[in-house]
Amino acid sequence: MIKKLFVILLCTSLIISCSKASKDIAAKYVSPELYSDYTCDQVRKDMKRVSGRVSELTGNLDSNKSKDNMTTTAGIILFWPALFFIGGTKEQEAEYAQLKGEFNALEKVSISKDCANN
Repeated sequence: MIKKLFVILLCTSLIISCSKASKDIAAKYVSPELYSDYTCDQVRKDMKRVSGRVSELTGNLDSNKSKDNMTTTAGIILFWPALFFIGGTKEQEAEYAQLKGEFNALEKVSISKDCANN
């Protein structure tokens, strides 16, 4: 009975602590007002900067998610101390959510200023 409880708690904690895939991270709200005085050129440059960093983080987060899944499987089957090496990307996940929010805000400003036609 105690072994079953231990296994259940271990599996639950592993699932919670694993890295998230980029598609599972919601954007943090960023007010478009922060960019309201930007010119269309500034909006485009910032969108390019943000999307470049988002692309970089997407690769890192998805790679970490894949590695965590493999480590979890190996840890459960072969070597449980390997389970201590999963996760650890919370800072990247927070940055990714912030950048997604910034991009959304920049996109709203771009639309409101009709930057596509400028």
